[in-house]
Amino acid sequence: MGVFCKRSPMYHFFSVTTMPNHDIFGLAAATPLVLLKQMARNIRPQVMAKLEYMNPACSHYYRVACAIVKDAEDRNLIHPGMTLVDWSFGNSGIALAMACVSRGYKLLLAAPDKISREKQDMLRAIGAELVITPSDALPGEPRSCMNVAESLVKSIPNAFFTGMHDNPVSLKVHSEATGSEIFQQTEGRVTHVFMPMASGAMVFGVGRFLKAQNPEIRIIGVESQGSIYSGLFKEGKPGVPAFSELEEIGSQQASAFWNPSVIDDVVQISDYDAFNCGRELLRMEAVFAGGASGAAMAAALRAGAEYRDSDCIVVVMNDFGGYYLSKMYRDDWMRKRGFYRKAKSAIEQITAEDILHLKVRTDLIFACPENTLAEVFEMMKQSDVSQMPIVSYNAPIGSISENKILSILIENDDAMNSKVVGFMEKPFPVCPPDATISELSAKLQQSASGVLISLSDGRLQLLTKSDLIDALTHK
Repeated sequence: MGVFCKRSPMYHFFSVTTMPNHDIFGLAAATPLVLLKQMARNIRPQVMAKLEYMNPACSHYYRVACAIVKDAEDRNLIHPGMTLVDWSFGNSGIALAMACVSRGYKLLLAAPDKISREKQDMLRAIGAELVITPSDALPGEPRSCMNVAESLVKSIPNAFFTGMHDNPVSLKVHSEATGSEIFQQTEGRVTHVFMPMASGAMVFGVGRFLKAQNPEIRIIGVESQGSIYSGLFKEGKPGVPAFSELEEIGSQQASAFWNPSVIDDVVQISDYDAFNCGRELLRMEAVFAGGASGAAMAAALRAGAEYRDSDCIVVVMNDFGGYYLSKMYRDDWMRKRGFYRKAKSAIEQITAEDILHLKVRTDLIFACPENTLAEVFEMMKQSDVSQMPIVSYNAPIGSISENKILSILIENDDAMNSKVVGFMEKPFPVCPPDATISELSAKLQQSASGVLISLSDGRLQLLTKSDLIDALTHK
C-alpha cells in the first residue's frame, strides 16, 4: 500500500512496498505520525507527533538537502569535485554532508561552538570539514558562523555557497512534501500545527500549503527565549537576541521566508521546559527527540489545555535525541545548568483524572444544606457510601459521615429531622485533575475521608482511599 500517491517535481511519493530505493536520498516513505497517549492525557484534543527525524539524516533537513544540491546541478552552478560551503547548527550540515558524499562534493561548514559533541563527531565522520565559531557572536559580526561561511566561500577556489537556510527550494519542499503529508495523514482533520522555528522554511512552507487547504488551520511557530520571531510577529520588530542552549530552534535574524500571513502565533519556550519535555517524550512515549522538538511539544500541551475535544494537534519533531546524549540526556550537564528535573516514577505519573477514568460511578453524590439528617442517611444507604460532601451552589461547604450521624443520634435521637447544615464537618479538600496520586494520598492522610476533584467544566468528583488503592492495583 502506498504512503502517498501525490507527486511533485521536488519530492516524490510512491508505494514503498513496490518501488526499489536506489539512492539513500531517494527514500520516499512518509515520516511517521504517531498518537501521543500519556503526555496528552490531561488535555481534550488529540495530539500527534510528526517524527521528521526518522530518516537517514535524522532531521527535517533530509527532505531538502538533496533537492538543493540537485537544483544547483540542474542550473549548472555546481559539478562534482567542487567544495560546497554553508553554516549550520549541525542538523542541516549532516543532511548536506550526506548529499555531498553521494554526489562527489566536499563540504566545509561554519558552526557555533554550542552544537553538541555528537553532531560534531557525526559531521567529521561523514567527511565534512568544520570551522567552529563563538556562539555569542551576533549576526553581522565577522566572527558569526554566517559571516565566516560567507568569507570562506569567497576565499576558496571552486567553492559554492548552498545557503540552505535561505534557499527557496527549502520552502517549496516543505510546502509540497511536509505540509501535504500532514494533511493526508490526518485525513484533513488537523486543526493546529506546532513547529520549531529556525530558518523558517518549514513553518512557512507547511503553513502555506495547509492554509491553502483550509484557512482555519492554525499554524503556531515555536522558538527559544531570546529568539527574535515573537517580537517580529506581535510587535512588528525583532525581539532582543539572547543566548539559548537549545539547538535547531530560534534565530537572531529574520528569515528570508518571513510571511506572517501564514502563521497564527509565535510562542517562546524556556530551555528548562524544552529539555525536560524532550526527556519526558522519551520516558513516556518512546519518542527519542531533541530539545527543539521538546519545545514544540511543551508549547502544544500548554496551549492544548484550552482547545476542544474535536481539535487535532500535530507537533513536528525536527531533531533526533541521539545527537544530544552529552547534553540534555546527561543528568550532570542538566544539573550544572539548572535544568535538571527529577523524572516522575510510574506511580507518580498517575493523576486524579486517571483514577476517575477507573471509577464505575462518575456522578457526585452530595447533600444540600437544607437536607435533613434522615434524608442524608437515606441517600448514603441508597448510594452505598459512608461519607458525603455538602455542596451549595456547586461549592463544597462541608461534609458528613456515617460515624458523625451515629454520634449525633446517640446524644439526641430527635436530631434526624434537623437540617444537616447544623452538624457539618469540615469540607473535603479540592484538587485539580492533574494532581498526582502522591498529592491525593497526602490530602487523605490529613484525616480527610475524601478529596474533591474540580473538573474543567465546573463539576466536582469525589475520590477516596479505596479509589486510590484500585488505581494502584490496576496500574
